[in-house]
Amino acid sequence: MWGVLGLALVLSSCSGDQVGFLPPDPASRPPLQASAADQAATREHQRLLAMFGGEYRAPAARQLLDDLVARIARAAGQGMPAYEITLLNSPTPNAFSLPNGQLYVTRGLLALANDTAEASAVLAHEMAHVVAKHASERAELQLRSALVSKVVADVLKDPAAQPAIQAQSKVSIASFSRQQELEADRIGVGLLARAGLDPYGAQRFLVSLGKSPILRGKSTS
Repeated sequence: MWGVLGLALVLSSCSGDQVGFLPPDPASRPPLQASAADQAATREHQRLLAMFGGEYRAPAARQLLDDLVARIARAAGQGMPAYEITLLNSPTPNAFSLPNGQLYVTRGLLALANDTAEASAVLAHEMAHVVAKHASERAELQLRSALVSKVVADVLKDPAAQPAIQAQSKVSIASFSRQQELEADRIGVGLLARAGLDPYGAQRFLVSLGKSPILRGKSTS
C-alpha cells in the first residue's frame, strides 16, 4: 500500500518536461513473443486435443488429479516444474507428458484406476518423464539418427545403405524408449513413496492395463 501511495506522490511532483521518463502506456507496448518452446508446446497441445476428442469436462475428476499432482510435486521438493493436467475425452487408455510439465490422461485410462494409488501411479510416471527430460533426449537422438542417414546418402554417396541405417536407427530409438520407460517407472515409484502414496499402486495398475479389452483388441461390449 505504501509503495502505491509513494509512487503517486512522486509522479504528482514531476514537472511537465519530465514526462519522457515515465514508462510507455502498456497499450502501446508491443506484445511479448512466445518462445519457440512455448509455441511448440501450444501446437502439440492442440494436436493432442484434436487426436483424443478434446478436453473431457469432469470437474470432480479434474480436481482429484490436480490434488494428486500437487501432492506428488510437493513431496518431490524444489526443482519440479509447474504441472498442468488435461483430461482427454477418449475411451482409449493413454497418458502423455510434454517437456513444459503439461500432463494428459484419457478418461479411458482414468476409468481403469481402481483407487487413488493407481491414479497417482499414472501421474507420477508422466511427471517422471518431465523430471528426467526424456522428451528432449528422444528428440536429440532422432535428430542425430536423421543426420547420420543424410550423411550416408549425401556425403558418402551410398543411398543403398540408407534403408539399413534407418532400420538400425529405429531399433536404437525403440530400445532407448524402453530404457526411458523403465527409468520413469523407477523415478515414479520414488515420487509416490516420498508423497506417502502406495508405491505398489503402479504394479496393480499395470495388471489392470493388461486386462483392458481395448488394448487387447477386443470389443468392449
